[in-house]
Amino acid sequence: MKVLLVGNGGREHAIAWRLVQDASIQVICVPGNGGTATLPRCQNLPLTQDDFEGIARFCTVNNVALVVVGPEIPLAAGITDFLQRKNIKVFGPSQAGAQIEASKAWAKDLMQAANIPTAKSAVFTDLPSARAYVETEGAPIVIKADGLAAGKGVTVAMTGNEAIAALEGCFSGLFGAAGEQVVIEECLIGEEVSVLAVTDGETIIPLLPAQDHKRIGEGDTGENTGGMGVYAPAPIATPEIMAQVQTQVLEPAIAELKRRGIQYCGILYAGLMISPTGNLNVIEFNCRFGDPETQAILPLLETPLHEIMLACVEGRLSTFGPLTWKSDVSACVVAASGGYPGAYKKGLAITGIAEAEAQDSLVFHAGTYQKKDVLVTDGGRVLGVGAIAPTFDAAFSKAYAAIESIQFDGLYYRRDIGHRVRSGS
Repeated sequence: MKVLLVGNGGREHAIAWRLVQDASIQVICVPGNGGTATLPRCQNLPLTQDDFEGIARFCTVNNVALVVVGPEIPLAAGITDFLQRKNIKVFGPSQAGAQIEASKAWAKDLMQAANIPTAKSAVFTDLPSARAYVETEGAPIVIKADGLAAGKGVTVAMTGNEAIAALEGCFSGLFGAAGEQVVIEECLIGEEVSVLAVTDGETIIPLLPAQDHKRIGEGDTGENTGGMGVYAPAPIATPEIMAQVQTQVLEPAIAELKRRGIQYCGILYAGLMISPTGNLNVIEFNCRFGDPETQAILPLLETPLHEIMLACVEGRLSTFGPLTWKSDVSACVVAASGGYPGAYKKGLAITGIAEAEAQDSLVFHAGTYQKKDVLVTDGGRVLGVGAIAPTFDAAFSKAYAAIESIQFDGLYYRRDIGHRVRSGS
């Protein structure tokens, strides 16, 4: 069975790696990266992820059974709609469904209509009105660019001046069209948890909860990033919390999407805040696998991934057996380029991956490129170095030992990933 996977990040490497665990699966990555290039029964195809016509042509000529879309940008641009019109099966929501991530204001409206718990918010399209609202509400307060900003369009402003600066950045074009509309939210207190769920638009089944670390600096300080490390399952998401997530978040979201005429198929990812008293609120929804959450979740999945995806695409998730998981826990630490999330260099030689993998670790490539015989950096987040083990202490010990073997100029990683679940951290 041939599966075409769109994307080139760590999330896509993890998806491809999990798919080829089944010997019956062949994966074609568009465009893929240095890691997918070396997987068995996996090849990179030199097309861009926005070349919908080229992807469709390849799928038709080569009898591709399923397309899996990793990133949010092609989903928001309508890749699913385009391919489905050519009778190609796609795991990933339509353009209408992808609005749940592509517009934070649209997602907020959906949450309010579905009575999903979320922070109080207001939407603005001009700086003076937004500034006046911030001055009335006070800090701390959260400023969000409405559109897609690669995980960098959110500012948790601890002072009024910081909030105003974030607003000025949005409305001055820092995030392009994504910042032309801004959502301002109350600042919620607690721990963040990511719950990714698979759905065919009728039934929705959560995967293991994970906890990402979005700040660049140790102690959860500094700028927001796409994610600097993750672990799963997150203990704070107790069975009682997960039951609430199912009935108060996931099922109402799918029902409201359906009420709006959207048959949502793929991943629905709920970013949650769990308060110290155990109350939950949705911070945001995403329309795809999380990155780096996927790198921690999929190594624990025992049910064949392609079977889950096909059950969603074919509308039979309600009759699909329960998902099975390893009893271990999983850890992943991101190795980033110096300067990220700001300016950073590309094309730097990477060494030591084989030595890291020899230490019972998993190395997922996020921003790499095979340049002739040399693997080089090609992004801000370069690698996700992970491990599974019976305990978080053991998993993080293996991940951190493995990352010590890897070298490239300017390599940076946080040494406190998993501090909430590691003893002595």
